[in-house]
Amino acid sequence: MTEYAVVVIGAGPDPANPTVDGFAMGYRHAEAFENDPRCSVVGVADVVPEHAAAFAEAFDLPDDAVYEEYERLLADLEPDIATVAVPPAVHHEVVVGCARGGHVDAVHCEKPMATNWSDAQSMVQECWRADVQLTFNRQRRFAKPFTAAKRLLDDGAVGDLRRVEITWGDFYDTGAHTVDLAGMFVDERRAEWVLAALDYREEDVRFGTHQENQMWAQWRYDDGVYGVLSGGAGDDFADAAFVVRGDRGEIRVDVDDGPMLEVVRGDERETVDVDGETMHRAGDETDRYGSRFQDRAAAAVVDGLAEGHDPVLSGRIGLNTAEILFAGYESVRRNARVDLPAEVAGHPLEEMVESGRLTPSPAEE
Repeated sequence: MTEYAVVVIGAGPDPANPTVDGFAMGYRHAEAFENDPRCSVVGVADVVPEHAAAFAEAFDLPDDAVYEEYERLLADLEPDIATVAVPPAVHHEVVVGCARGGHVDAVHCEKPMATNWSDAQSMVQECWRADVQLTFNRQRRFAKPFTAAKRLLDDGAVGDLRRVEITWGDFYDTGAHTVDLAGMFVDERRAEWVLAALDYREEDVRFGTHQENQMWAQWRYDDGVYGVLSGGAGDDFADAAFVVRGDRGEIRVDVDDGPMLEVVRGDERETVDVDGETMHRAGDETDRYGSRFQDRAAAAVVDGLAEGHDPVLSGRIGLNTAEILFAGYESVRRNARVDLPAEVAGHPLEEMVESGRLTPSPAEE
């Protein structure tokens, strides 16, 4: 029996032709909630009418469930859950609008959280004030290579955790996943400081925001564990996408020319079975648009709402990651370590480009 009505804000363009302007995440969100028997997608809003109409056809929605203005969508349909898949620069406006509108019990938003630190904090505060559950789509947490690595760590397979090394992706967009996963490994502890450097010589704009070409960032959690990210041209820093180092060994995820998950203790190497899953896809994928990870994320959102607990995808936990990301860019701007809690105005990378301090060559057409 359906218990929760879900609406999608931001359908996005053709999911068969994803671009760096958008991956049609609305389709992925919708499919994930539709795959949960407790949910039904009942409406969509998109500022591009053609996108909303195509989405409605894909999910068999009637004409009167299709809107350009999300405010009218919420007022007319009064859904339980609004899932938000608009570009990051609009996250704050839409999430806060959903919270203040008084029509929804939960908002599930695509990552990254926001394009500046103050907006990230404001979204969490506004939803808390309105008693609206706020989550962000950090679905990689549900990939078996990472959940298995976390179990191994908790079981003492490599001793006490000392450092998490990341060599996968950029700092802002992919970092919303990777730094979040580092936070999972340290039991959601907060960082004490961040120190970073970057190179940005060739323009790379994704989802409306600049992405550096190379990034080095180091941070320390309040229990003394370190996080390190070497992305872009420095992604050969380690021989795996993730290395979780303990004092008696290490857990490696996505090993170069090797298994997806292995445990290394001295000369001993043990490959761990993760049912054919990778960091990106489950082994038994049948979804048209998304992945089993999306399905698991949607289920966690509904579980939190149904059971009245704070999901692991909560905005509160997400702030730990957002603070590290924006403090990292602020460290570059200041040429200094940034101690936390952070005082960061705007998006430092964007502002360094706008001021001419960083001058990437225009991207080729």
